Amino acid sequence: MSKKEEKKHDELENVEHALSTSEAFIEKYQKQLLMAVGAVVLVVLAVLAVKNFYLEPLETEAQNEMAKAQSVFATDSFNLALNGNNNDIIGFKEIASEYGLTASGNLATAYAGICYYKLGQYDNAIKSLSQFDGDDSYFNTSVIGLIGDSHVELGQTEKGIGYFEKAAAAKNNVLSPIYLKKAGIAYESLQKNDKALSFYTQIKDDYPRSQEAADIEKYIARVQK
Repeated sequence: MSKKEEKKHDELENVEHALSTSEAFIEKYQKQLLMAVGAVVLVVLAVLAVKNFYLEPLETEAQNEMAKAQSVFATDSFNLALNGNNNDIIGFKEIASEYGLTASGNLATAYAGICYYKLGQYDNAIKSLSQFDGDDSYFNTSVIGLIGDSHVELGQTEKGIGYFEKAAAAKNNVLSPIYLKKAGIAYESLQKNDKALSFYTQIKDDYPRSQEAADIEKYIARVQK
């Protein structure tokens, strides 16, 4: 037998040995393996059942409640949108609580935060807005910026600036210059004109076509005096 044939023969023996070992293992632990497979199947079925028979109907309910609250939110009825009317509108606060597992419940936390801000309840606004976790970068940036506004309203200007910087870092042509300008104005209020200048200059250089850039020279001149 040639070396090539011997090598092929050895490989076949190794394969046969591996197969026989696997068969012996399966035969020995057949009951445990079937139980493990059964457990996995049960978990998958449970997940599908929760999704199809609980979460999806819950999401539909939440969307219906959100539509009612959003309709009054659009008319600047922030207290009603937040707290409901104990009748046909339950409000964002309760939607966030009752439907927290749904996407609409998550969105309700942001809307509740906006309502709190509009009502001058800045601590509650920060708490609610901070609970929001969304995928829409534009909306996320706005939420981060509003947290900054809430801190500034509470006299926590340095904290507010941190959120303005985070919002501006999104590099959004519409929103970033807004929050750069807010950061600059906040630094001016702290009499840190050199830092304010850096934000105003960034608007001029990076977002020259933005609305904020239209009069940014006035702000630059003000902090350069």
